[in-house]
Parts: sequence; structure tokens; C-alpha cells
Amino acid sequence: MAKIKNLEGLSVADLNRELSNGAKFVVFQYCISIIIMTFKRGSDVYFIKAGESTLKYSIGFTLITFFLGWWGIPWGPIYSVSSLYSNLTGGKDITQNVLASINSSNE
Repeated sequence: MAKIKNLEGLSVADLNRELSNGAKFVVFQYCISIIIMTFKRGSDVYFIKAGESTLKYSIGFTLITFFLGWWGIPWGPIYSVSSLYSNLTGGKDITQNVLASINSSNE
């Protein structure tokens, strides 16, 4: 599993409280194109607290995609639009996957 960012200083009790209040684990996408090659990747996992904006975490990935993603033919524009849409709508919520992974490693 990828590294989880933004968990510093949180105890397990704090984490569970945040999750019950609506916190989530999110991955952002980015796209980089080099003429005939296009790479679409995901970021590390970010812990987003309840009520916290994802913009400060997604802006870097969004800008990379906006400036470097379009240039590959044919997948650059396709992957760029999907990555931008995902990032601008809050990223991909993978909370259930992270919790399942944590629970399976504790067994």
C-alpha cells in the first residue's frame, strides 16, 4: 500500500473519531505526456479530515496534469480530462479499501 500522508500526530482514537465524522482517504491522479507516450498515475494516499478542503493537496497534481498531460496522442487529452475531473471533484475516495487493508493486516 502507498504511504498515507496527513496522519501526523493522530492517535488511533483520533483517527476513528475523524472517520466517524466524515473524514476519508483520498488519492489524486496526474498525467504526464511525452509526444507518443502518456503516463497516468496516482498520488500517495492522503487523509482528509471532515470538512477539510482537498484543494491544497490536489493543486500540485492538477497543475502537473494541466501543463504536461495534454501532449500525448491519443491518450494525453483523454487521461488529462479524467485526471482533472477527478482532482477537481475531490479525488478518488479509497477509504473502504484502506480500512479493509488495515483490518486484514491486523488479523
